[in-house]
Order: sequence, then structure tokens, then C-alpha cells
Amino acid sequence: MPADVPWHGKTVHTGVYKQTVAGPRMVRRLNIDGDGQGDLGGHGGEQRAVLVYQLDSYRFWQDELGRDDLTPGVFGENFTVDGLPDDEVCIGDRYRIGAALFEVTQPRVTCYRVGLRMGEPRMAALLVAHHRPGFYLRVIEEGEVEAGQDIVKESTGPEAMTVAELDAVLYLSGHTREQVERALRIPALSPGWQGSMKTLLDQEDHPSAGDSSGSAGLSAAATAPPPAWPGFRPLTVTEIQPESRSVFSLRLAAANGSPLPAAQPGQFITVKVRPGGEAPPLVRSYSLSGEPGTSTYRISVKVEPHGAASNALRAHIRAGDRLEAAAPRGTFCLADGDNPVVLLSAGVGATPVLAMLHALARDRSTRQVWWLHGARDGTEHPFARESRDLIASLPDARAAVYYSKPTSADRLGVDYAAAGRLSPELVRRLALPTDADAYLCGPAAFMEGVTAALVDLGLDAARVHTEIFGSGAAITPGIKGAASAPHLPPGRAGGGPQVSFARSGLNVPWDDTKDSLLELAEACDVPVQWSCRTGVCHTCELALMSGAVNYAPEPVEPPGEGNILICCSRPAGEIVLDL
Repeated sequence: MPADVPWHGKTVHTGVYKQTVAGPRMVRRLNIDGDGQGDLGGHGGEQRAVLVYQLDSYRFWQDELGRDDLTPGVFGENFTVDGLPDDEVCIGDRYRIGAALFEVTQPRVTCYRVGLRMGEPRMAALLVAHHRPGFYLRVIEEGEVEAGQDIVKESTGPEAMTVAELDAVLYLSGHTREQVERALRIPALSPGWQGSMKTLLDQEDHPSAGDSSGSAGLSAAATAPPPAWPGFRPLTVTEIQPESRSVFSLRLAAANGSPLPAAQPGQFITVKVRPGGEAPPLVRSYSLSGEPGTSTYRISVKVEPHGAASNALRAHIRAGDRLEAAAPRGTFCLADGDNPVVLLSAGVGATPVLAMLHALARDRSTRQVWWLHGARDGTEHPFARESRDLIASLPDARAAVYYSKPTSADRLGVDYAAAGRLSPELVRRLALPTDADAYLCGPAAFMEGVTAALVDLGLDAARVHTEIFGSGAAITPGIKGAASAPHLPPGRAGGGPQVSFARSGLNVPWDDTKDSLLELAEACDVPVQWSCRTGVCHTCELALMSGAVNYAPEPVEPPGEGNILICCSRPAGEIVLDL
């Protein structure tokens, strides 16, 4: 059963410490009696009720690792079996053991906890590299099982795709379209792996969109187009335009007058803001709010009361000045299609979805378009006239703007549709099309509530896309305890090159006592996402805005162009991370 285990100064809640048992055990739809998983986001559930590993692989690892202490259960499995090798067992195969019937659903999920259990941090990557992952079973018929019982194969899965072959399709390079299509024809394949296969197939259909290796099925970052230029380049401020009481826009052009590379609607750029004096530049990211493909960029900035970068820009930047900027980035982009589009925003969250609205209007799109926006009042409503004009230019568009505290100067039915917040309750009352792609940007609580409302209405959760201000949500599987706000690391500062966490607004000198950029980010409580911690799962993949890194160990597969894996990299000089 799950227990709390100390690890690297943290507490991990995990069920990876298995022990052998004698006598029969009841196998149920979600679990085996007496067994449990600590992290149900990555393990357990109907598709991953039982984990299988083979005695032959035990013998392989004893020789490979020079270990004589590998007792059954050390790989975190439920069934240690004689036979059933990964290169023979197929997805969809059915086996009877005792009174229970099982179906193979997917290879083992790569996870740091098998390395934690074995005292071998590389283990997650080694399982993939040596094509010995093990696999999960779904329980078709519940019943008792017992050690020593025969394993009887009842049927072979369609397409005859082995566990090892499927694992390599996702985690390694060299897969073919035919393999991906075969995988998608297997009904038993778990929904998570089906989603990854669909992403790989989309990359086959749009090879210029991003990484075409297996990692594209693992990380949204890998599907982003490669950056148009490396690092930062100077852009000239050609125009400064107020948009509301607290928001202003900067129009940026290439310093040499050449057209800037086209950005996708919804992307952002990262700029270096000089606060004045000898202080180092502040690194901040701002969404592109103008029409894509016009040879210039427009960013829109909200001036926060204590926002160092936004106040510095408003106080010091003038037309003709230059800003150093990294190339457009981001996966929050308007997807092609002919289905409806719902654009929802609050406050300055209008910026990326406004670029999408511009793109739809530019293309004279016949798609049904909904524009839903929430603001405090007319003085805090950026792009009011601009968005109305764009909506009016589309043949099948409708808009609803809500003011939480309208003033006497605000005109009901003209400037806004109703008083109140753009809330989840309000969204549930709208007759939104359930086959739409929805794009949300605004405060975290707004997006969390509205996302839930859209799914409740019947939208596919995969079609609800969000873009947040600042740092993204953390993925730290099994780790207990809440993190604090990002901060400088405790203790003496490191003496290495500067590491800038752009979304968190932190500049931190590299500390050579850290094994990776992930460890430095964790020391600063910068929200991070990871799973394997050894360069295989790509959960930690993110954009490297400038600089270079060295890997130790080398990733099983490299990240997408312009990206890095922070779990196994160290800075080779000053770097800026989209983190």
C-alpha cells in the first residue's frame, strides 16, 4: 500500500515498494486487494490496474547492472511472470490467470519511482533504451489469482503490435506512419496512449509544425514550430498605443526594416526590459495581440501596481527605442478547421485570443465565432472598438461582453451585454456549440472554472485550450507538500552563469552543487513539470529562449528544435528559460 518515503529532502507518497504475498488475492476492476498506487494521475485506474514484469528481464538487469539484490517486486510490478516477453506480448492480447481474465492495454509508464525503489536514477531511461518496459493489464473478469498458476493466452490483439514496438514508437525515433495508424486501430489501447498516437499522426500530416520524433507524442512543447531565430535580437519600437486605463501596446519592427517572420495567432514573445541604472535586464513574456503576418509584431502590456517590467516600459520606452526580443513561441495557437471557435478572455487575457480573432477576420473565415470577454468597466476594456469591428467583419460571429462594475458612462447593450462577471455559471447558460474549439486566457481561477463549465456543457476537454499569465501549473508526481511563491534559492548564491526564469521573473546564478536545471528550479520553488528525471518522458521539455545547455545523461531522444529537457541539463553559459 502507498507510504510516505523521504527522497531528496522531499516526501514521496508511493506504492512502488511491493512485497511478495502467499495465497490467493482477489483482482478487481481497479486494483488487487491489498495493493494501491500513490499517484493515480500516472498509475492505477481501469487501464492500469495490474503491472507486469518478467523474470527474464530480472536476469537481464542483474547482468547489465551487476546487481544480485533484485528480488520480485523491485520493479514495482504486481505480477512477476515467467514468460510474456515485451517483444512477444501484443497490445490487446487477453490472458486468463486463475479465475480472472486480463487484457494488455499499454507499456509501463516511464517514472522516476522505479529508480527511487532500485537506487538507480537512470532506470526509467534504461527500461526504454533496452526495450524492456513491462506492461499494464486491464481486468476484464474479476477473480482470485495465486502465485504458481498458469498463464493461458485466450486471444491475440488486433494488429499484433508488441509492447516493445509500441513503446519504441512513442519514446524513440524512427517510427513510421503505418505503425502509428496500426496502433490507433487497436481498441484495447489505453486512451492516454491513443491521444499520443493521434498527436504523432497529426505531426505526420503537418511535418513543419514541430518535432516529428516520438517526443511529439509526449510533450506539447515538442509540437510547437521551431523558433524563427535563436536567442534575442533587437527590435525597434515604432508605435506606442494606449488600449485602456492600464493596458498599452507596443508595435515592434525589425531594426533593419525587413519583415519579421510570421507568428501563429496566440503565440507570445519574450523581451528584455531595462529597468534603468546598473540593474540587470528583466525578462518578461507578452502575448502578440495584432494581426499575424503583417511583418511587424504588436505586444500589449498591463501595468500592474508593483510590476517592475510593466512600469519600466511605461516610464522609459519611447518610439524609436529598441527592445531585445526572442522569437515567437507557444503552443496556444488557433487550430485549422471548419468547426466553431469560442474565444473567452478576462482583462488583458484578450491579447492572444484577439490575435486569433484578427486571423479569422483576415481569412474571411466562415466558421461560427463566439467572442466572450469580461472586464471591470469601459475604462478597463482593452481593444473594445477593435474587437467590435473584427466581429462585424465576420459572416457568422457573435459577441458578449460583461462588465463586473460598469460606470454611468458605460452603455448597456452597446458597450456591454450585461453587468456581472464572465463566470462559469454564465457560460453554462449560453448555448455554446459543443463541437467547438475553445480558447481561454485570463486569471487561473477564471480559466479553471470556465474550463469545467465548458466540459459540463459537452465540449471535449481536449478541445478546451488555455493560456495562463506567469508560470504554468506544476507536475510533481507523488510529491507531498505545497510549494511557496518563486524566490531566490536559500543559502549562499552560486557562482555560475545567470539562469533567467522568464515566466517567474527570477534571475538566479547557477549553482554547481545542483545536478540539473530542474534541481535549481525546485530550489527556487519555480513551478516545474517532470516525471522520469532522466531524459526519457519529455514532461519537463520547455523552450530555451537563449543560450545553450550540456546534458548529463544524454536524453534518450532529443527535444524539439529550440527546446531543452531541464531534468538532465546544465547551463553552458547564460540562459533564459520559458519557466
